[in-house]
Amino acid sequence: MKILVIGNGGREHTLVWKLKQCSAAGRIYCAPGNPGIGELAECVHIQPDEIGKLKDFALDKQIELTIVGPEVPLVAGIVDEFREAGLQIVGPDKAAARLEGSKSFAKAFMEKYEIPTGRYEVAYDGEEAREKLKDFSYPVVIKADGLAAGKGVLICQKEEEALQAIDDILEHKVFGDAGNHLVLEEFLEGTETSVLCFVDGETILPMASSQDHKQIGDNDTGPNTGGMGTYSPNRVYTESMAKEVEKKILQPTLRGIQKEKMDFRGILFIGLMITEESAKVLEYNVRFGDPETQVVLPRMKNDLCMVFNHLLNRNLAKLKLEWKEETVVCVVLASGGYPGSYEKGIPIHGLEGIPEGVIVFHAGTAKKNNETVTAGGRVLGVTAMGKDVHEARDKAYAVVDRIRFEGKTYRRDIGLR
Repeated sequence: MKILVIGNGGREHTLVWKLKQCSAAGRIYCAPGNPGIGELAECVHIQPDEIGKLKDFALDKQIELTIVGPEVPLVAGIVDEFREAGLQIVGPDKAAARLEGSKSFAKAFMEKYEIPTGRYEVAYDGEEAREKLKDFSYPVVIKADGLAAGKGVLICQKEEEALQAIDDILEHKVFGDAGNHLVLEEFLEGTETSVLCFVDGETILPMASSQDHKQIGDNDTGPNTGGMGTYSPNRVYTESMAKEVEKKILQPTLRGIQKEKMDFRGILFIGLMITEESAKVLEYNVRFGDPETQVVLPRMKNDLCMVFNHLLNRNLAKLKLEWKEETVVCVVLASGGYPGSYEKGIPIHGLEGIPEGVIVFHAGTAKKNNETVTAGGRVLGVTAMGKDVHEARDKAYAVVDRIRFEGKTYRRDIGLR
């Protein structure tokens, strides 16, 4: 089977690594890929948003399975174009991708199908936002409506911060067109949980739980990022909680997808807050999470190609997912200055001789003069498996200490929450 993976981050490196283990896997391509992916697959110089070029490549190479990593091409309608051309692709159609592409659409969907979530208001200009802000207590969450690479969510502790956030999003356009309108949202107290699900339109099949660490600093301080590390399974996501989520969140979400006539044969990521009362939805994403994928897929026993085959043929109901007992921890190494501005092209040392039980997934890396260098905000995901979270942490951080590049920054508390 010829496979195409679209994207160039740690999530895509993990997907390629897992797909490489499939019994049916033949040649694997990745567009555009990165140096780590290049050791496992053939990298193709096409960007994820170049949908026409990707479709032409898939037709030319007779690609039998395409998996889309990032959200931008999904929201832009890559699935619709590939399916119209007769190509098999894992992902939701453009209509379903609005669950991630517009936070106001997602909140209205949750409200319509009685899915537990925080109270919210939508505002289209500064005056409206400032007026609606008066109905919220602090802290309050302010979100740019569109795609902002995981950075468009601002938790404001007091009024002056909230007013500044409104100005930044709506007036100063710090998130570009993603901030054409915004969502004001009730702040939910509790423990975050990430649940990735396979969806075939008729069945929703949850994967193992994980927990992301969004903020840049230890103890959840500083601005939000795309994710600074994660671990699986999430200790607070008990069997009884999973049953409650299945009944009150997963099944109503599936019903909504069906009622809205969405062609959703792909991955649904549900960000949950486990509060004292119950689980509530923070957000939907319509693709594998990053860095959640880095800790979930290494625990999966199933052949991923076979899972995708069941998904595309609407046969997930016949499939049982199986998981390794071990815990997996991923620590993200980021560039100095991230999530703000940062330098690129800094040499990375210490990537050789990685011990067994640890995988270093490349995210923002490139090759320059035969040397691996930094090329993004999140650079590497050091991922380790252990009999429990403590052993996995020890293994991961031992390798974190070995890897060196100027400005390297990372959290020291991944898995301790």
